[in-house]
Amino acid sequence: MQVDRFSVTMDPDLGAAIRGAAERAGMSVSGWLAQAAADRLRNDLLGAALDEWEAEDGPFGDDELDAAAATLGVTRGSRGHAA
Repeated sequence: MQVDRFSVTMDPDLGAAIRGAAERAGMSVSGWLAQAAADRLRNDLLGAALDEWEAEDGPFGDDELDAAAATLGVTRGSRGHAA
């Protein structure tokens, strides 16, 4: 498998939190960070798709947002954040 290597610098507390999260997930730090980056990219693409949808069809209505929240099993909050 081909890989792309990165060197990153971050706050020591964040680094410790990442190492702990990776350990709890049974993953390497590299694997955990790769998954986190993929999740962020997917969320960014979803946000862009929703923005495009709203630009073409108008804002989502309360009924649509309530149905989406129910489907996802979350409480409605501000866009991009479950309350």
